[in-house]
Amino acid sequence: MKLVIKIIAHLIFIIFLTITTQISGVLWLISLITKYLFKYNKRYTFPTLYLLFNLLIVPTTSNFFGRVKLPMFDSQIKPRNIIYPLLFRNYVTQELYDVLTNSSEQLKKENIQITYLDANFPFYDGFPLLPHRSHNDGKKIDISFMYTSKSISTNKKPSLSGYGAFVKENNTTANSCLEKGYWQYGFTKYLTLGKNEELKFDSKKTRILIKSFLNQHQTHKIFIEPYLKQKLNLTNYDKIRFHGCKAVRHDDHIHLQIK
Repeated sequence: MKLVIKIIAHLIFIIFLTITTQISGVLWLISLITKYLFKYNKRYTFPTLYLLFNLLIVPTTSNFFGRVKLPMFDSQIKPRNIIYPLLFRNYVTQELYDVLTNSSEQLKKENIQITYLDANFPFYDGFPLLPHRSHNDGKKIDISFMYTSKSISTNKKPSLSGYGAFVKENNTTANSCLEKGYWQYGFTKYLTLGKNEELKFDSKKTRILIKSFLNQHQTHKIFIEPYLKQKLNLTNYDKIRFHGCKAVRHDDHIHLQIK
């Protein structure tokens, strides 16, 4: 009976790792097989495999699936949190990579860094990157807004995760979606992992950031809350769309996707 429970526990853990990282469920299985075949209990087998695949093997093999790894420590394009690269959620197509790189070059003179959140997994189109509805083909990425600290522009972000720090707690769209029963619409407010209340939304530099994406022909859609489209004076851009109530709020980040 203990063996059955142990097997079920491992299966549940493998499913959990696969859902959250795409890759590490297989790595956990390999570490278990290695332990069984060679009759030893090395606690560092899984962490070693994980880092080896994360830093060396997956970034190379993902190219065969049309995906490129986003940088972890670049000065102009970087993750909000190291957790995104560690969970293999920082892969995009070469075309999207080029869009981000081109924008980052334009934004240097404005002292604006591109801070990314969830992008895509390294392998296969159609594999869901939960909890997102569409980050499954390498063509989508979430980008943080820009903020000020004591009225001075900064590249810091208000929430540790990059999500859930809404520009305006109550707005017409959010209230309407919640009233229609879309309970998940504001759920990201529980996923901040800590907030810096001192930081305030920087309209000017967020507009510059968004326009750097809009000015590139590969850009297909940008999702932000409708009231922010008005606030940022971007109403004449058809590429900026409302994402719908089935998604979550987009007044804590930009959703960028290419054709």
